Amino acid sequence: MKEKNAKELRYGWTTGACATAATKAALTAFLGGGFPDPVTITLPRGQTPSFALASEEKGGDFARASIIKDAGDDPDVTHLARIIVTVRKSARGIHFRAGKGVGTVTREGLPIPVGEPAINPIPREMMMGVVAEVTAAFNAPADIEIEVGIENGAELARHTMNGRLGILGGLSILGTTGIVVPYSCASWIASIHRGVDVARAAGEAHLAASTGSTSEKAVAALYDLSEVALLDMGDFAGGVLKYIRKCPVERLSIAGGFAKITKLAQGSMDLHSGRSEVDFTWLAERLMELGAEETLIENARAANTAMQVLTEASAANIPLADLVAEKARAVAQDIAGPETRIEVLVYSRAGELTGRSHG
Repeated sequence: MKEKNAKELRYGWTTGACATAATKAALTAFLGGGFPDPVTITLPRGQTPSFALASEEKGGDFARASIIKDAGDDPDVTHLARIIVTVRKSARGIHFRAGKGVGTVTREGLPIPVGEPAINPIPREMMMGVVAEVTAAFNAPADIEIEVGIENGAELARHTMNGRLGILGGLSILGTTGIVVPYSCASWIASIHRGVDVARAAGEAHLAASTGSTSEKAVAALYDLSEVALLDMGDFAGGVLKYIRKCPVERLSIAGGFAKITKLAQGSMDLHSGRSEVDFTWLAERLMELGAEETLIENARAANTAMQVLTEASAANIPLADLVAEKARAVAQDIAGPETRIEVLVYSRAGELTGRSHG
């Protein structure tokens, strides 16, 4: 995808768009029209991108095409992955199969039934659309099997949340618009939402959303939570809380380090260091609220890191982490709504509980 200008980040294509284009190319060849290269598709919002084929193959009862995914400037795990589609005749109707490197759904709560290939609804609709288009052009019945694979997909899936979501054996074919927006982290946030759905379907009443692996291990041990109850929130507090408002659970524990929990307490919904920062004046005001000495308060105003402020407060036996956790809980509760009881836990880098809210 071309840049609009040199300063803009480059957009890319979803796995769903690539699989749709490969389906169209393979099916066109299967029905006798040769492999179109490049192959053009229509995305859900009307854009008509063209994709170059990375490979093509036709046998007696199948045709296969592949496309190398270009995720643009997004740090997508599937960037440059080879999306492979094989089409064959089916007994009746359109059927999807998981090829090598594409996962299979094994848990309830996802938008795809258990036992089905992990090809999400919009990509399925896009692929069914090109089947209808191409078969109509050749006056052929739309009785087609579509097998989608991703080269090294099982290996790449280890770097995603698929295993936790119950998608086993590989990656998912994703996308709602067909376009990857750089650094939107849409797939991560979507995985968080699916994690909530899976946990609810499994009957989990208490979920934990963590900013990192240390806090996740600690909160899981504290409450003996199962893997399905754990949400890899990362920096996306807003992504969790807004979805919990829509799909509530009985209880949600938010666990993280002091700096990120401080940013949540200050009202930030994106906790990434490049997109939000700790307000040290705010921390100084919290120390005033706790009756700290003036020296400690002024040190907080001039501090370089949140950890520096917490260390000095702890040395003076001032429960700063508890207060920050409570402030964060109030912010989170307001976003999540009244149906889910929120708790916030602050953990050290060693996994020690250093602050805790009510709830």
